[in-house]
Amino acid sequence: MALAKPHLQLTSYAASDIGRRRKVNEDCYLCDDALGLWIVADGMGGHAAGEVASREAVDTILGMVKRGRPALQHSDPPSEADMRAASRLIEGAIQAATYMVFALAEQDANKAGMGTTISAMLRFHDYAVLGQVGDSRIYRVRNQTAEQLTEDHTLTNWQIKQGLITEEEAKVSRQRNVITRAVGNKDYVQVDTAVVALNLGDIYLLCSDGLHGYLRLEEIPELVQPGGKAAVEQLINVANERGGKDNITAVQVEVT
Repeated sequence: MALAKPHLQLTSYAASDIGRRRKVNEDCYLCDDALGLWIVADGMGGHAAGEVASREAVDTILGMVKRGRPALQHSDPPSEADMRAASRLIEGAIQAATYMVFALAEQDANKAGMGTTISAMLRFHDYAVLGQVGDSRIYRVRNQTAEQLTEDHTLTNWQIKQGLITEEEAKVSRQRNVITRAVGNKDYVQVDTAVVALNLGDIYLLCSDGLHGYLRLEEIPELVQPGGKAAVEQLINVANERGGKDNITAVQVEVT
């Protein structure tokens, strides 16, 4: 691995909006620059259960990472074993959130079946460890080019990978909002993890589908370019102007 670059600083900005159609904002987010943890969660379920699921999941992940991070090794540069341990920490935290949300739903019939997506990013040295469940997303903008770093756990994405439908057909499919993995609707979920190197000037965008559903990949660099609070407010405004059918959440993490 490349030598760590201790001069890099990560600063985040976030905004969340109920949108123009929903009565409750069931999204939840976390920005903890000091800990190096950022999360977007998009809850689902009736009787405001989605709001409960997303909040409980974020709180559980935060608690697990706070408790587990001191045990991680901090060799410079980090070894492959160090990176695997960091990946296990974020995976274990999301699994703990899954069990917590499932247990809460088991105790309250009104919350049966509630769940949430999770897109989480944990800084470890000058790398980002990503954890993903559901269809919220993490993008990276580097050298004015945007790249989606996470995979959507949706029925239409599975159909695309199987060659059953095209990307154009997926955009208008009645099944485009059906997710195949969620935190909390069962007591276990498969978590995708990945490790990416941080570079000076990178911008990471964590967002719910209420935002990325209105964005084209090629326009993301220009939208995040203003930086800071102005960028996340602009992203929220774009989603609302284009329909605002869902809750909208954006977390922008800037590497300086």
